[in-house]
Amino acid sequence: MKVNVLSRVVVTLVVSGLLMVGTSTRTNAAQENSNKQQNKQDRKAAQQQGAQQQSDQKQANKQQRKQEDQRQQQPPQASQQQQRNQQQSQAAQQQPNKQQRNQQAQAAQQQQQTQQQSQAAQKQADKQQRHQQNQAASQSQADSQQRQQQLKQQGGNPRQSNERQQQLVAQQQQRQTQYRQQVLDQQRVSQERAAQFQQQRRMAQYRYQQQYYLRLQQIRLQETRSYNYNHNSYFYAAPNYRYSRGGSYYETNQYGANLLRQAVNYGYEQGFRSGQADRQDRWNSSYQDSFAYQDANYGYSGYYVDQDDYNYYFREGFRRGYEDGYDSRYQYGSYSSGRYAILSTVLMGILNLESLR
Repeated sequence: MKVNVLSRVVVTLVVSGLLMVGTSTRTNAAQENSNKQQNKQDRKAAQQQGAQQQSDQKQANKQQRKQEDQRQQQPPQASQQQQRNQQQSQAAQQQPNKQQRNQQAQAAQQQQQTQQQSQAAQKQADKQQRHQQNQAASQSQADSQQRQQQLKQQGGNPRQSNERQQQLVAQQQQRQTQYRQQVLDQQRVSQERAAQFQQQRRMAQYRYQQQYYLRLQQIRLQETRSYNYNHNSYFYAAPNYRYSRGGSYYETNQYGANLLRQAVNYGYEQGFRSGQADRQDRWNSSYQDSFAYQDANYGYSGYYVDQDDYNYYFREGFRRGYEDGYDSRYQYGSYSSGRYAILSTVLMGILNLESLR
């Protein structure tokens, strides 16, 4: 009886153990299955995450390459634009430089032409003057005899008249010799002033000076051609005017008085043009700085009056003309038929000629 009870106990224990083992085995299996499922899910999530990261990385790399391509394309465009801007800037700078070079070339050509014309005019004037002096020398004796006979018939003193005429001829020749020596200085100073005006970019004043100097030579040549020692009434006309300058009185005849009037009028005209040129160049007003004012020989060829007298009255007219031209007014003169002329009342006040008769 005891054996059966023990056997049943043992069997019960074995069965319980087996049940426990089976239950544990099932539990372990379920746990393993659960672990496998979790691992599978983890791997799948990891794979998805890796794929997403790769996709994001590819997208980022693609965007970066696109940006790099854009940056690589932008510098050439910017460089091209910068190059175009630089070319435009250089072209804009070259344009005034080109204009300046053209102006300088034209000015140099004009100056060369002026010098050539001046030299030709000077040679022609000297040649004409030598020819006239030779004619005067060859006819001097015959004319002297003829004048003496005329004076005898008129009851005058041939000796005194002849001496006075010879004195006037000698004085005239001395004036011309002095003036010819200064002509060379005129040319040198004109060239120096022309270069100075070009450096200062005073092109209006430069053009005016070139015109002044050329016209000065033309007037001198014209007067030299028309002058004749042997048939000039200046040597026979008695003084009929008196004028004062620098505290001294001087006498002259009608020829000398007309030349002094001409000096004032020429001075006014040239002064007006010089003042206009300085105003166009936007230069400070300074009539004494003008080449024409310093030269003051416009219209003078060594005849009838001393050069100092002519220069003085030319400058008196020039100063007034310059002020009118620079200020665009007509206080001292007027304009008519393309010429500037000083007012007659102003002219009379400057010359203050007194009649001796």
